[in-house]
Amino acid sequence: MAVKIRLARKGRKRKAFYHIVVADSRAPRDGRFIEKLGIYNPVTDPATIDIDFDRALDWLQKGAQPTDTCRAILSYKGVMLKKHLMDGVRKGAFDEAEAERRFQIWLNEKEQKIEAKKTGIEKDLEDEKKKRIEAERQINEERAKALAKKRAEMAEKEAAGAQPPEEEEKAEADETPVSTDMAAGVTGETVETAEAEVKEEGKAKVEAAETAEAEVKEEGKADVEAEEETPAKEEAAADEKAEEKKEEDKKEKE
Repeated sequence: MAVKIRLARKGRKRKAFYHIVVADSRAPRDGRFIEKLGIYNPVTDPATIDIDFDRALDWLQKGAQPTDTCRAILSYKGVMLKKHLMDGVRKGAFDEAEAERRFQIWLNEKEQKIEAKKTGIEKDLEDEKKKRIEAERQINEERAKALAKKRAEMAEKEAAGAQPPEEEEKAEADETPVSTDMAAGVTGETVETAEAEVKEEGKAKVEAAETAEAEVKEEGKADVEAEEETPAKEEAAADEKAEEKKEEDKKEKE
């Protein structure tokens, strides 16, 4: 029986996570399995991997074949390296203490890299948060300036509109003589011009109405004459036919 270390999909749509299992290669992907080794969640950053190190190493030493994804996961956690070191011990290349020392060196470097990545992600998030706060602060300052400017303009308008009564009367007295005379002259000319234009328009309308009425009368007379001529023509034609018939009857009698 071929045994494989592979992933079994769990979770919901767009929120999937996986179980790392040991299963028969002939079993369905999400079907029966022999043993569950851990969990892999690729949604988080960095990805979350929780695996039973010793059991995974034991299955690898027994000959279980991991899929490509599981091989990458096991390498990330150091299981593949530990298997390689244990194979070296078994072959006599070095002892277990040397194998453990090399593994601990690799493990420390790996942890430092992971910690540096987590720190970088947190720093990026903090920088992005500060940028958003700064942008919001600038927007609020611009809005406050615009509001203050608008209020100042409204206050100036109110102050300009609220002049003392004496100054208003003085200004009106200064403007009255000139403006009244000019207004009177302009108003008289405008009225006369408007009256002349109205009269001309009235005459034109009257003439147009009279012309239209005359045309209508002419058309009515023509229609009446046409109607009167038609019966006369018909009667004349009937008389001619009657006389012709009488002459024919006379000829036949003779």
